[in-house]
Amino acid sequence: MGELGIMGISVPEEYGGAGLGFIERAIVVEEIARHAAGLALGVESHLVIAYILNIYGTEEQKKKYLPDIASGNKICSISVTEPSGGSDMMGLKSTGEKKDGKWVLNGRKCFITNSLIADLDLWLVRTGTDEKNRPLLSMFIIEKETPGHKAGRKEDKFGLRGVPTGDILCENVVLDDSQLIGKEGSGAKIAMDAFSTAGRSGMSAICVGLLRACYEEAVKFAKERMLYGKPLAKIQAIQNLIAENRVDYETAKLLTYSATALTDEGKPNGVEITMAKYYTAETAARAAKRTMDLMGGYGVINEYPVSRYLRDALTSIPAGATSMIMQVVIAGDSLKG
Repeated sequence: MGELGIMGISVPEEYGGAGLGFIERAIVVEEIARHAAGLALGVESHLVIAYILNIYGTEEQKKKYLPDIASGNKICSISVTEPSGGSDMMGLKSTGEKKDGKWVLNGRKCFITNSLIADLDLWLVRTGTDEKNRPLLSMFIIEKETPGHKAGRKEDKFGLRGVPTGDILCENVVLDDSQLIGKEGSGAKIAMDAFSTAGRSGMSAICVGLLRACYEEAVKFAKERMLYGKPLAKIQAIQNLIAENRVDYETAKLLTYSATALTDEGKPNGVEITMAKYYTAETAARAAKRTMDLMGGYGVINEYPVSRYLRDALTSIPAGATSMIMQVVIAGDSLKG
């Protein structure tokens, strides 16, 4: 994928990337997810880090890291979620303390995509408090071989099993100022922007790929499966299921591509991407269940991929923030003013 330009699709050409936009990124992620949603998640998470470094990194950081990220020579992860919760960033326990001119990081992160394979890891930690005693969060980039930084347990996931997810630990990890992303205290803003702009749009594209897979698999099976002396596709009830799958896929695709187009145009689109993530994840799960119903007993036979689509879709719902959090964001935007 690195040779094809996929791993650096949104990285500027001057740093070895393809220099393309978020729509192209969504197309690539959808195409991969159509066949392997877990692999698409690994790519999508990698591209989130590329986005952060490109937008918030210094020129030195970009020159040092982006070429290897774009080529696929180094795989990335972003470590934000902790056992206390992923959406409550202000409740993070991991710390970064300045000692003798160096940063010392300690803490544990969980549910981290690419945990066991990442060469570069972005960490969000508490580095102090502001004048109102609110936590200040800062983001650092950590290289794989840094002493004290290591992967922990690997999670045995229900779905999206094509990519490792697990703990990452920091035990007295010593970093220079050059490894701080943005300014001290800007980590929350960076993380929120990255998850809203890059993370949720990527998860939406993954779910669009799953919806497409369900639609195409339903059509293929209905045409090939004979029942009562004729193809299953001749039965109106089956046609209804296929129609629902197609409408869900086309609607999800339009929501996702419309939201990512706003990103490419430099327009605000936080709620549009949030709606896309919420809708695509929920409808992908329903479409997978619908396709299993259409296939009858074959739907639960692992020789067919549809049960994997269901597991992947259900696992996509909490990825990048749960549907309930998405609803809170959408409702808040709808009710403001």
